[in-house]
Amino acid sequence: MQEKTFRSTEKVEQAQIDTKSMQYLYVDGDSYYFMDNDTYEQLSLTADQLGDALKYLKENMMVSIIMHGSETLGIDIPKTVDLEVKETEPGIRGNTSSGGSKPATLETGLVVQVPFFINVGDVLTINTTDGTYISRA
Repeated sequence: MQEKTFRSTEKVEQAQIDTKSMQYLYVDGDSYYFMDNDTYEQLSLTADQLGDALKYLKENMMVSIIMHGSETLGIDIPKTVDLEVKETEPGIRGNTSSGGSKPATLETGLVVQVPFFINVGDVLTINTTDGTYISRA
């Protein structure tokens, strides 16, 4: 980090920020691989670079990679994703209209609060901005 003061008359060159649409392929250890569908060029990112987006990544998902030159700045994922429930408590008869919730573990490892009527194997639409359940897909 470097602190610099600018005068109001000085001009600063604007950074060239590009976004590339890429497909998530697979994970190998701590590296997550993405492919540009036009050029078939592959890009490897670490878990630190992906941050919270990691909770929502599914194989073959299309994402936008934000870049400055050859440096990757971040990743932009869709606003909603459909994920399958891998683990949750079974629904109890009579609890479907009470409005309560229970935790469910999804295929990416994300845990969200869902209504009682959700079962293992259901596919849910999840809001990626706050990680909340929206509906069944």
